[in-house]
Amino acid sequence: MLNPISPNNPIAKIFNAIPFIMQVILGLVIGILIALVYPYDKTVIPTFGTIFVSALKAMAPILVFVLVSSAIAGHTKGTKTNMTPVIVVYFVSMALASVLALIVSYIFPTTFPSLANATAGVTPPQGISEVLLNFIMQAVDNPVNALLNGNYVAILVWGITFGLMFRVAHEPTKLVLDDLSQTVAGVVRMIIRFAPLGVMGLVYSSCTQEGGFTNLLNYVQVVLVLVGTMLTVAFVINPAVAFIYCRKNPYPLIFTSITQSAITAFFTRSSAANIPVNLALCERLHLPKSTYSISIPLGCTINMSGAAVTIVIMTMTAVRTLGIEVDFASALLMCIAAVLCACGTSGIAGGSLMLIPLACSIFGISNDIAMQVVGIGFIIGVVQDSTETALNSSSDVVFTAVACKQIELPEDFKNSQN
Repeated sequence: MLNPISPNNPIAKIFNAIPFIMQVILGLVIGILIALVYPYDKTVIPTFGTIFVSALKAMAPILVFVLVSSAIAGHTKGTKTNMTPVIVVYFVSMALASVLALIVSYIFPTTFPSLANATAGVTPPQGISEVLLNFIMQAVDNPVNALLNGNYVAILVWGITFGLMFRVAHEPTKLVLDDLSQTVAGVVRMIIRFAPLGVMGLVYSSCTQEGGFTNLLNYVQVVLVLVGTMLTVAFVINPAVAFIYCRKNPYPLIFTSITQSAITAFFTRSSAANIPVNLALCERLHLPKSTYSISIPLGCTINMSGAAVTIVIMTMTAVRTLGIEVDFASALLMCIAAVLCACGTSGIAGGSLMLIPLACSIFGISNDIAMQVVGIGFIIGVVQDSTETALNSSSDVVFTAVACKQIELPEDFKNSQN
């Protein structure tokens, strides 16, 4: 009898002969085809996606904590971590994305055709000070509670703190910590191998959920502007930043991050769930572990170009719908607020949409109307939130490589894609 997990198993040989990204695309296509033929399953097929995302979310907090702690504990004095350039390129890309969104909102003006009909029963932050306070409170959360709830701000802070303390520990203790990080990373790699099945279940759910894509027809122009702007950031702004910093062709890395990271992020709609995917990709790209073990979870927290785009365009659309005259200086001030607030979206329920009322308040738009805009955001979220997450998450890998000046793909990575 054949061992189903043996590499000598003919089925396993066929499966392993297919490049992993092609397996994911195959899962995507199969999910769409099943949704077209039999769109009535509410349990079995969607469960594949639910289990996959749940498994990633379950392991991601532990992985981030042990990787950050291990990387800092084992850091040798004089070794570069590249964290300063990582943070710089994160904020530069967000600022450029925010300004681009403002320019696009003037070139392609949009309005909400049924603004008065959208509602949402949620509570937004009341000001930038509340956003920053929320961010600080998240950072000092109980470490056990942070691991249970996936609070990556606190996980990053406590991971760095524990890592610094472990630097004075005995070498055997550091080796145990390193072995633990390798073990957890191995478990995550095992989960990622099931991505084709997970994507199949996720895309099936997206195609069959009630009112999913049908509701987008009412706001198709806004969706096109949002998606078009985010694609411009991904394929123009980010490559430009990478080229200016490294003076090398960034597009092989850009396309790799899109195919290897953005696809799973698009369907999971969770930057947290995509952290293990990004960490695995950074490892395959031979980026320094001392850098990516910190920069990837940090990017999940503060690298939010997609969120900045969403806040700016949704706010400017609301302004135009209400007939409010806005000068460019005031709009630019809103862009700055969008960049600052986007860094705190991971600590606020509802993500970037919950910061729209704050941006709207700059132009005197009442909270009631602003919350209707948030309601529209939830309606178009099936595309907007998915694209935003894909941009945010895949950019983390790109800018980690840029900060390390390693944007050329390794030869063994190229060969594994053939």
